[in-house]
Amino acid sequence: MSRHRRQASIELLELMGVVKENGNHFDSPETSPLLPSVHTPLSYDYVLVAKTVDDPEKDTFKMQEAFIEKLKMKNLKITKIIDDTVVFYGIQAPNEVFEKYRYLLKVSDACNWSEQQGSVPLSTRIRIVHFILSHVFLNTGENLFELLKKKVFEAKFCLHERETQKELTKSWARWTACFRGQPINDVRNYFGEKVALYYLWLGWYTLLLLPAALLGVIVFLYALAFYKTSPLIKEVCESNTIMCPLCDKRCKVWLLSDTCLYAKVSILFDNEGTVMFAMFMAVWTTLFLEFWKRHRASYTCEWKVFDWCEEEEELILDIVNNAECEPKEHKHSYLRSTLVLILVTLILLLIIGLAHALVVFRVVATVMLAEGSWEFLSDHSNTAAVILGAVLHYFTITIMTRVNRIVSLKLCDIEENQSFAASERSFTIKMFTFQFFTLFSSLFYVAFFLGRINGHPGGYVRIAGKWRLEECHPSGCLTDLFIQMAIIMVLKQTISNVFEFGGPWFNRWLKRRRTKKLQRKCPHCYKKADQQTNRWEELCEICKLSDWLRNYRLNDVNSFSLFNEFLEMVLQFSFTTIFVAAFPLAPLLALINNIIEIRLDAIKMVSLERRMVPKKTNDIGVWTDVLEAIGVLAVIANGLVIGISSDFIPRLVYRYNYGPCANGTVTDTDCMAGYINNSLSTVYMNDQRIYKEFSPDQMVTPSGQNVSYCSYKDYRSNEDYSLTPQFWLILAVRFAFVILFEHVVVICKFITAWFVPSVPLDVKNQRLFDKLNRLKEELRAASPCLQGLDVQSSCGPGLPLPVYKALTSRAPVAQGCLSLSTRP
Repeated sequence: MSRHRRQASIELLELMGVVKENGNHFDSPETSPLLPSVHTPLSYDYVLVAKTVDDPEKDTFKMQEAFIEKLKMKNLKITKIIDDTVVFYGIQAPNEVFEKYRYLLKVSDACNWSEQQGSVPLSTRIRIVHFILSHVFLNTGENLFELLKKKVFEAKFCLHERETQKELTKSWARWTACFRGQPINDVRNYFGEKVALYYLWLGWYTLLLLPAALLGVIVFLYALAFYKTSPLIKEVCESNTIMCPLCDKRCKVWLLSDTCLYAKVSILFDNEGTVMFAMFMAVWTTLFLEFWKRHRASYTCEWKVFDWCEEEEELILDIVNNAECEPKEHKHSYLRSTLVLILVTLILLLIIGLAHALVVFRVVATVMLAEGSWEFLSDHSNTAAVILGAVLHYFTITIMTRVNRIVSLKLCDIEENQSFAASERSFTIKMFTFQFFTLFSSLFYVAFFLGRINGHPGGYVRIAGKWRLEECHPSGCLTDLFIQMAIIMVLKQTISNVFEFGGPWFNRWLKRRRTKKLQRKCPHCYKKADQQTNRWEELCEICKLSDWLRNYRLNDVNSFSLFNEFLEMVLQFSFTTIFVAAFPLAPLLALINNIIEIRLDAIKMVSLERRMVPKKTNDIGVWTDVLEAIGVLAVIANGLVIGISSDFIPRLVYRYNYGPCANGTVTDTDCMAGYINNSLSTVYMNDQRIYKEFSPDQMVTPSGQNVSYCSYKDYRSNEDYSLTPQFWLILAVRFAFVILFEHVVVICKFITAWFVPSVPLDVKNQRLFDKLNRLKEELRAASPCLQGLDVQSSCGPGLPLPVYKALTSRAPVAQGCLSLSTRP
């Protein structure tokens, strides 16, 4: 009895529009527009490109010829076509290579039944040939990667299939498909499981951003609807309070009412609604990850790669490439690990040092702008310095991204990992760590240190004893964090997308003309290839060259191309969750960006770049652990932002302990009336410390009035500037809130994770019945051997000699027959 039915998780994704329904019935020719592509005589598994060399005595030419000879020794068919300046080598592997792979996969623990039926998919052929090419070495020790670095070969790539490209473009890789589901199985058939899981993850992440973005907009609109009636806004806008100068020399005293507009903006992002929204986002992160694990499990089960093992796959490919290969032993060196740890620490200290440099830049910029001749910048020097600092931070991120990549690769070389998969995991962790510190060091300073270590009038902290350390924005510390996040998110997403798409598109546009001319030389080959009667006829050299040139002129891809897309999205996920309490509109910006990002990446991957080598996998790898770590960090960061950075706790303490409603009597006065004045302290010019701090020229109001006092935001005594009991009470409540918030949210996360199983019951049951049916099939196929019949005639000719002897001597027969009975 067949138990195969489609998983509920897959049907849910189809219902929600994350994936396209007709793109998932890939076993049904009637409904699937794009079946797994198979090898034909017209197909080439791989193409190498080299510059033409006139002198055969050159080392470059000799190395080219030597490498091609090595490939021929592995029985690879090589087709050589020479263009004006380049020479192409089309590579086709014999079927024996792939049959060997299927047999080894059959007897391994990482059994994949989808590879055992019908013809070998072209994506599998490409992956195997790519592995073989990467592990062919010249007598001098160079492999293909090193030959590419030496310019012996110009490029290596696998070919796009034109008909499949058209189908994917029509159903997926175009802007008009922005609000359609993705044909995930078609993507998997063409690009492999690794790319398909990336788009499945990105589609699910984008869908889950909808409720987060909606609630963030509701929180914003709630604040927008009631901020006009807020007594805090009224108190600031109608205040006559004179505030202390924000910098030395040029800055003068100013009126609190000057910050009326900023106070209105601040209250939009610093209100009671942001607390609940931050708690929601913490639970949202857990729901997103747990349901993603379920969807991943459903699709990997459907694709028959649930039990796939990366390490065993590499062993199989090693044997396919060289039957006499030796296993790569796992190694560990405490010396190398210590060296890597020291270097990582140094790089992190450098990145943190750059964050401090940005702090110094903002301090100096504030002074220079305040002392400048442009009155507008002089009056808003603090805000202008914050904006300039955010822009400079973005350019720092751009430069450090390149540096971080180079350093991460060098550190992986020092580690000497056992396999490419291990190197990829190590590179991912290091690169993400460096990028995370690059992006968030400055934001952590703004969120938790800005305005808290700058001192007070008469006791300011100064850099090099000269420049005053910057203060929070006059309307509150959360305003600085909001400005930084908004600028970095907008710049990073818009500028990155423009360059990411515009560069490859412009490059393709410049190089189109020559490809069109070559196509016009021999148009009948394409018609001939499409006709059923002449389906397997070989294309002429002109048409092959045209197709290969078309692929050669596309933008190059490498092993880390998909990593770049993942890194960009995971860093965006960090922005969306870690400081969401300061910027509730972050999910909305992320949602808009992702809707564009999915199609941009699809168009780039299908039309603007060379075909990515299809990779097999059953997970998004170490990125799952990174996302879970971000989820935990988001709980801590948002608790600290609300408890320490925002004015939520001081307002709460004032409402219930110092405000008009503190004694519990009912009054006609708003409970928050007088909060602004309560949060200010005052200094007087008759104090010698203050007289030295501020010159008489600074103590002149905009109206020209000389004053002898000014106020600043802090809870200090007006006599000796010591911290008041109210400060210590607020500090205690802050820490109590952070502890309570984090424990409550963490408990909610654990309950959510427990409530949503990572693997659906449908998947567990499907795997159980698949294994049972497979074992029954093996037993039926091996029954002649088990009944003691002639081994050579029953189990098939050509059995390995040890197995044959074991069978004829009536040794335990089952294992030998069961593993070999259905070999290709």
